[in-house]
Amino acid sequence: MNQSKIQTGKTNIIGVTGGVGAGKSTVLKYIGDNYNCKIVFSDDVANEIKMKGYPAYDELVRVLGKEILGEDGEIDRQKMAAAIFGDETKLTKVNKILHPAVNTFICNIIDEERLRNRYDFIFVEAALLIENGYKDIVDELWYVYADEDTRRKRLKDSRGYSDEKIDGILKKQLNDETYRSNSDFIIDNSKDMDSTGKQLNEKLKDWRK
Repeated sequence: MNQSKIQTGKTNIIGVTGGVGAGKSTVLKYIGDNYNCKIVFSDDVANEIKMKGYPAYDELVRVLGKEILGEDGEIDRQKMAAAIFGDETKLTKVNKILHPAVNTFICNIIDEERLRNRYDFIFVEAALLIENGYKDIVDELWYVYADEDTRRKRLKDSRGYSDEKIDGILKKQLNDETYRSNSDFIIDNSKDMDSTGKQLNEKLKDWRK
């Protein structure tokens, strides 16, 4: 594991990734409650850039048609999901629109907050940080790990996913070895929040509120 790159007196940029059901949001809520930081969720950014006034809005409507719009003229997430369901060509086109736009938006946030220097940390959460080259953007990349049985149980309990759906999702994600080899810090979130909190506090003890 690499030596820590976190420094005092500057805004540190931390990328947080991990497989579905690993509990990234839970980990980040704990960090947000206990440390001076800003948390950027890539899904929230993706929803924002699909709104009117952003270039991604116009491009998505051009690719998928006005059928994806709701009565208010904004992109309806359910209609958009239905438009690309089972169509790999459309999905590829949509990803080519959204991924670069999300990356640009997040990089702009990072640049702005580094200039302001209001926070000790900016945490960026996304499932595709490694695939999208964020190792070159962040100071450290953190991997939230949970064993597969725990992840499956969480997905069934919280989202009602079937085993078949979970199998399909897991096949599309990076394996544990790839996550580990690309990460500077690994958080084992297989147990309770007390266990996870101890790991985080040991890592970030000098910045505790």
